Amino acid sequence: MSSLKYSMNSEALDIEFREAVDSINGHQDPFPADVLLKLYAYYKKATNDYSRPSSSKAIINAFKTNALFQVEDITQDQAKQCYIDLANTYLIYRK
Repeated sequence: MSSLKYSMNSEALDIEFREAVDSINGHQDPFPADVLLKLYAYYKKATNDYSRPSSSKAIINAFKTNALFQVEDITQDQAKQCYIDLANTYLIYRK
């Protein structure tokens, strides 16, 4: 993750993050599970939401918890930038 650029000021980053969240929320087609889990983890870290996963299915909670562990060593701003980058990459290239 160190190769990502973090030169954006905090206000601009927040605006771009909110726009990326809106774009993802407005997307109508289903997302691949791996993309959803990454978006989930980056979003939770970016918003400092440390509540436990609350799916009714234990396996989904396990996958979400694992995704959160994978982002535990990045900062809130890095999580926002990662969310933005993933959202933009997915929405542009559908990969």
